[in-house]
Amino acid sequence: MISRLYSASVTGIEGYEVQVEVDARPVDDVGRMTVVGLPDAAVRESIQRVTSALSNSHFFHPGQLLVTVNLAPADVRKQGPGFDLPIALGLEMAIQMNCPDMPELFRRRVPIGLDAWCIVGELALDGRVRGIRGVLPLAVAARRAGRRYLMVSPENAAEASVVEGLTVYAVENLRDAWDVLLERERFSPCASAAQDMPPLQDVDFDEVKGQPYARRAMEIAAAGGHNLLMCGTPGSGKSMLAGCLPTILPPLTHEEALEASMIHSVCGVLPRDAGLLRRRPFRAPHHTISEVGLMGGGSNITPGEVSLAHHGVLFLDELPEFTRRTLETLRQPLESGVVTISRASGTMDFPCSFMLVAAMNPCPCGYLGDPHHSCRCRPGDVARYRQKISGPLLDRFDLLIEVPPVDPAQLLRTPDGESSAVILERVLAARERQRIRYAGTGISCNARLSSKQLRRFCPLTAQQQELLLTSVNQLGLSARAFDRILRVARTIADLAGHDSPTDSDIYDAIQFRQFEQQLRG
Repeated sequence: MISRLYSASVTGIEGYEVQVEVDARPVDDVGRMTVVGLPDAAVRESIQRVTSALSNSHFFHPGQLLVTVNLAPADVRKQGPGFDLPIALGLEMAIQMNCPDMPELFRRRVPIGLDAWCIVGELALDGRVRGIRGVLPLAVAARRAGRRYLMVSPENAAEASVVEGLTVYAVENLRDAWDVLLERERFSPCASAAQDMPPLQDVDFDEVKGQPYARRAMEIAAAGGHNLLMCGTPGSGKSMLAGCLPTILPPLTHEEALEASMIHSVCGVLPRDAGLLRRRPFRAPHHTISEVGLMGGGSNITPGEVSLAHHGVLFLDELPEFTRRTLETLRQPLESGVVTISRASGTMDFPCSFMLVAAMNPCPCGYLGDPHHSCRCRPGDVARYRQKISGPLLDRFDLLIEVPPVDPAQLLRTPDGESSAVILERVLAARERQRIRYAGTGISCNARLSSKQLRRFCPLTAQQQELLLTSVNQLGLSARAFDRILRVARTIADLAGHDSPTDSDIYDAIQFRQFEQQLRG
């Protein structure tokens, strides 16, 4: 007889159900075990882990067995060690059914009614159940397939338990797993996990001295989801300002939290006891990162930093130090919110709707324009340094600002500015206006408005149109920059409580693009 159980696997960030079929029968020849259904190396190696785990857990496993394990559907590649536990349970059930001559000591009652279960987990050689990556999308797939119960390791229980309509059981070892399948009522399911994460850092906006213009730009960026580029000398506070940004971003909605958490789960960076992410991700990769690390890919295609920043912030410090080729790969994802990875093994789409915040020095040595330090760079060096950031990439920033150096005496004289909590109140009020305005459109913030939607939600008077056209022509901006000015003006109006952008709002939005001329040289 054949045993059948249900498990799940992940392709990209989407989970799908896998049926585990095990056929085991005694033979007179040398026994062997085969796994079919397009398994990868980790799945094929489960043969050794499963047989050792069964023996060390005191289950019966005769040596002369012909075992065939089929993972269906057979035309989809199976990855990872998560099939160890269902294969081991299925193998033991098949042995119990097909080996009538086994010693009475090893005879066990076989579980029934397994169609309601989804089982995932890696096995140690002593039978302990270890955690795996990507349990959250697996749990979503199990619930979508109609399974009511999910069996995982204790370290995966927190993220699995956030899926509504699915009862999660955490098992320490293979023997516990067998007992849970036999008598589920005797065991307690896992409670819902804590829905938050530890603080990222202790930086608050009230610790930022001076820089009122940069603080204002940060508030506008947070209120509308806009991309921001800061240029300033070393020590002017660019990195500190960026580090404060997460403290004034609105919390994730449930749908956003689920999407972001699934990506972090697949990449193995979701904190063990976090459940769902409740604060927007903040990713700050080093400038030596590769294209694959930034965009995603690899032999087993996995998301990159742009996807880990989905619904959050991607902070690129020392922007010109990144390779130009790596930076250029950002252009398409910034527009579409999706990164497409094509390899010989297939094509996958990963979501990557994020705020891009970048910081750079004005020149290679960093002190161009600093009143306290002399710049050692030649004009050609400065030009080559800034040309690493192409015009199309600059176009994709909504706000471009200069962050001047802070006078050391000001650090003592200037009182603390507004706290993050005070700024967050204004940001949340602006976001609420956007939520009401864009209800039913699928738009979450002003930065996601298309050109057509801009004309609808951001109407301009004839005088405002003339003002905007004149400014765009004088600054030499592109059509893309024209739309970005309108989006920023719409956000400034929301912060001020205006129903539509005023002349002053448009003036302010234009000011935040004037620095682009200087960067272009």
